[in-house]
Amino acid sequence: MLDLFNRWFQRHFSDPQVVFLVVFLILSFTIVITFNDTLTPVFAAIVIAYLLEGIIVLFNHWFHNRLISVILVFVAFLTVLMLTLFVITPLLWEQITDLIRDTPIYIERGRQLILQLPNHYNFISEEAVLEIFSLIQSEATAMGKHVLTLSINSIQSSITIMIYLILAPLLVFFFLKDKDKILGWFLHFFPKDTQLSTQVWREMDQQIGNYVRGKFWEITIISAFCFTTFSFLGLKYALLISVIVGLSVVVPYIGATVVTIPVALIAFFQWGWTADFAWLMFAYGMIQALDGNVIVPLLFSEVVNLHPVAIIVAILFFGGLWGFWGVFFAIPLGTLVSSVITAWPSLSQETVDVVL
Repeated sequence: MLDLFNRWFQRHFSDPQVVFLVVFLILSFTIVITFNDTLTPVFAAIVIAYLLEGIIVLFNHWFHNRLISVILVFVAFLTVLMLTLFVITPLLWEQITDLIRDTPIYIERGRQLILQLPNHYNFISEEAVLEIFSLIQSEATAMGKHVLTLSINSIQSSITIMIYLILAPLLVFFFLKDKDKILGWFLHFFPKDTQLSTQVWREMDQQIGNYVRGKFWEITIISAFCFTTFSFLGLKYALLISVIVGLSVVVPYIGATVVTIPVALIAFFQWGWTADFAWLMFAYGMIQALDGNVIVPLLFSEVVNLHPVAIIVAILFFGGLWGFWGVFFAIPLGTLVSSVITAWPSLSQETVDVVL
């Protein structure tokens, strides 16, 4: 047994580059998971920097000066940030307030519908209906308490949010301006012979950059399509629901399924079983089909090269470890695992493509 373990260890860890890569990945994941809350503005700044880097490269072709390109793009970013904070956010908050105010009305309508079930379906007893409504009422009460707690916590953490709003843009600017210096300083701690790590890093750098930019445009396009459609059809809380639908694309497969429930419920409570409800659900289905069959293939044709099972497992695993950021980066992190397996010297000749 010991000889078997020794042969396995020699086959997979005889190369010093492999040992360094393993140690580096373990330390990186440990730091990220341990200091998740503390480093939130850093993670957000890295995501935004990746998002803006593609625009800077485009501007650099015109001006041939990275500093000028960084300043122009950063000013545009600050303008969009200010518009989001002072125009879109108040509208979102107003619709959230309206939804909370109307929730008791929707619960009462739901209660009336549930109480009518025994009259239409003999196999549903009145006791079962009362039990269902009791469960819904308890869940609504728990949700209300959660919203109240969230509001109190948000008031308490408002200073932290303001600090993040100042720190994150500053970090974005310096990440963009001093990109080469920061990477050079970081690579200074690496051994000279890092061919394996460099191979994995180059692939991941391209994958993460394309993924972040692709996700941003997917969220923006889907939110815009939904807002235009919902507003045209007269759906309540159109902006709020559109943003939720747009953000749901962060979680592949699962997000689109889950977000369909609030869209359908709000449309049903507003119109009931009418032609308006049918038209809205048809339009929503077309948007989801457009996202899955046109937008995603165009934006992620060179990024998402994982099997759907691998993507779902990555979402569950990294989301459980790292929360929102784990879900957001599930696909790049899954690609990282795939890249490491592919680049591993003793595994590169094996049939690992069967797994991913």
